[in-house]
Amino acid sequence: MAVNVETLEKLERKMTLTLPVGVIQSEVDSRLKRLARTVKMDGFRPGKVPMNVVAQRYGYSVHYEVMNDKVGEAFAQAANEAKLRVAGQPRITEKEEAPEGELAFDAVFEVYPDVTIGDLATAEVERVTAEVGDAAIDKTLDILRKQRRTFAQRAQDAAAQDGDRVTVDFEGKIDGETFSGGKAEDFQFLVGEGQMLKEFEDAVRGMKPGESKTFPLAFPADYHGKDVAGKQADFMVTVKKIEAAHLPEVNEALAKSLGIPDATVEGLRADIRKNLEREVKFRLLSRNKQAVMDALVSKAELDLPKSSVQSEVDRMIEGARADLKQRGIKDADKAPIPDEVFRPQAERRVRLGLVVAELVRAHELHAKPEQIKTHVEELAASYEKPADVVRWYYSDNRRLAEVEAIVIENNVTDFVLGKAKVADKAIAFDELMGQS
Repeated sequence: MAVNVETLEKLERKMTLTLPVGVIQSEVDSRLKRLARTVKMDGFRPGKVPMNVVAQRYGYSVHYEVMNDKVGEAFAQAANEAKLRVAGQPRITEKEEAPEGELAFDAVFEVYPDVTIGDLATAEVERVTAEVGDAAIDKTLDILRKQRRTFAQRAQDAAAQDGDRVTVDFEGKIDGETFSGGKAEDFQFLVGEGQMLKEFEDAVRGMKPGESKTFPLAFPADYHGKDVAGKQADFMVTVKKIEAAHLPEVNEALAKSLGIPDATVEGLRADIRKNLEREVKFRLLSRNKQAVMDALVSKAELDLPKSSVQSEVDRMIEGARADLKQRGIKDADKAPIPDEVFRPQAERRVRLGLVVAELVRAHELHAKPEQIKTHVEELAASYEKPADVVRWYYSDNRRLAEVEAIVIENNVTDFVLGKAKVADKAIAFDELMGQS
């Protein structure tokens, strides 16, 4: 059938669909007959309900379903014949005037845009690199040693210092009244590791077992305890016990306790280096991918389908509500979140998705099975039983689809880096890892 498609504005289109009334009625009758065979109604045996009673009870809803199905099929067929790439769902309204014996509908919808990507040779991308040096390995070793430290009670006249574990009783009051969570007995914490507010740590540092001290403490305005945030409290603290930390030596025993196959110091350092280099690789890839995507978007021209942007906004709002619910926020699913909060981010995601899809199509950058396999094996390599993790990925098509999407992005990144003006910049390991 010939399909007349009218352009309304930019990506918005309209087409008129017609359906014979007889086709609709025939399908309604067919469905009502099938329904009559199984429907249960008071006063009738199953399968013996008269058709006029079934039609009276269910006729409207069945007619509505049939109309939806038939109009949907007609729209899909018409869009396919017109070779339209439809974005989102069409808005379909019935027309008052129609040829005799037919129903007519207007379908208003959006199509995906033509994407024009400029000359990538003029795109500028900063590509960062980072090395895993001995200092990074030493820092990781220190963390591993701290995780396995032991504590021994210090002499009675020893003063608390950074690294010590102290056992204290404390009581805090605001305007002379004890507040919730402001009192504890036999409370332990490590001095100098930020487990307590700075004023609390400063007060305890230098105290000896048996000593008590009173000191003021100002809770920050953004403190997690809303009842005390931004308020001034008076605390009394008594130190009951001080224990010094003992860090295990970096030796074969430590390597063995960490399950290193080559239980030597050299083997331990080599294992740490391998794990850090894997993490560095993934972080560099992520950061450079972001720079490439920014450059790619800046070189592309396209109109955005409003329906796709709205779908992305709705998805992001749903995600935000789920996050609030996970945090224990009451009635999180009804939280009023304006669309505009997420619209700029949603527009960027949709734009990027369309640009990447066009580049993948034009240059055949699809993920190959061997690329997906290699990426899965890299993800699994840091686990104790890599083969089990590989099987876990391949047992679920959704997990594999996520990996495929990452591989495609990597292919796009490599393609753009091969075309663009690339400026390499070496950054410190700590900067890449977000450490001070």
